Amino acid sequence: MKIVVLDGYTLNPGDLSWDALKELGEVVVYDRLENKTDAIVEVISEATIVFTNKTVLSKEVLEKATTIKYIGVLATGFNVVDIETATSKNIVVTNIPAYGTKAVAQFVMGLLLEMCHHIGDHNTSVQNKAWVKSADFCYWNTPLIELEGKTMGLIGFGKIGQATAQLAQAFGMKVLVYNRTIKKEFESDSLAFVSLEELVATSDVISLHCALTDSNQGLINKSLIEQMKREVMLINTSRGGLVNENDLAEALNNDRIYAAAVDVVSTEPMKANNPLLGAKNCIITPHIAWATKAARQRLMHTAVGNLKAYLSGEVINKVN
Repeated sequence: MKIVVLDGYTLNPGDLSWDALKELGEVVVYDRLENKTDAIVEVISEATIVFTNKTVLSKEVLEKATTIKYIGVLATGFNVVDIETATSKNIVVTNIPAYGTKAVAQFVMGLLLEMCHHIGDHNTSVQNKAWVKSADFCYWNTPLIELEGKTMGLIGFGKIGQATAQLAQAFGMKVLVYNRTIKKEFESDSLAFVSLEELVATSDVISLHCALTDSNQGLINKSLIEQMKREVMLINTSRGGLVNENDLAEALNNDRIYAAAVDVVSTEPMKANNPLLGAKNCIITPHIAWATKAARQRLMHTAVGNLKAYLSGEVINKVN
């Protein structure tokens, strides 16, 4: 049985092992592939099992790939696979749920703390001898913000949103949640479910934790930003398409909001003309919230477990 991994470098740049997968069949790993139909079809032409992270398995690819029986998506989102075509060809598709919950929640707080303290900038300042030359025993180049007593608004309340809420509460923050479903078991003196309008109007920090859908594309836009506090800090570790990047850049550059930190953008890798590049008080990281070694090891373990279950006739984490 031939197993092909289409874009293995992102999951495993060399610090993990493919050995557990190799126990299940002949494994061929491609670090990365062009998202071109002919190139993809060529490498999977004899494969029974295919794993992909971001390499697109389109209708055209799947119609030309006659040997595939199983597709393992090395992520939670599975929009890179044409599910309708896969189902019509009796190809099982699985994903990896909840592997990065703690890692992403931790990263959210890391971005928030960076916006509050600009630790990296202050370190650079010290390394450039500004403290050596200072007339005072200490200095700070930006406002230093304390989180105790402030309000964090969470848009979306799945596993990552819930983990983020716990961390925010540990910092002494009040949490407001806007979610399609009110989960009363989480309500407390420090956590309440509210309307979107109330959340954006009263939150000091807004963090996005919802899936991208047709209905929420560009959710964070000029109209919604106008309802926010001028001191608000916006965090997006979810999907870049949730934010109208032109509107956010304009708001940052005009001091309509205080700061933003994004780990995702509308097109990845980022384009040189993205309006957030160079925007005032905007931190951008390259989609790494999920990528701790521990989280990637969990992802690898689950991917192997999914395949083992399929081979034994007990499919788990199936999405079609």
